[in-house]
Amino acid sequence: MKMVNIMNYKVYLYAIFLFLSIFTLSGVNFEKFMKRGKVLEARLLIMVLSVALSYLLTNFVYDFLNL
Repeated sequence: MKMVNIMNYKVYLYAIFLFLSIFTLSGVNFEKFMKRGKVLEARLLIMVLSVALSYLLTNFVYDFLNL
């Protein structure tokens, strides 16, 4: 039963940090770093970076709280 509660806790952390990282990364103008007219690729880069950032933040907070 305890494992189910831990997994639910982690899923909530993933969701919170995913929305937070999408919000923060949307403030960066990645189109300046990309080729001209590659708006879709810039948006995909934001999505990939936000998923990776949310994964890292979730694992950090989860490990920090389990100390």
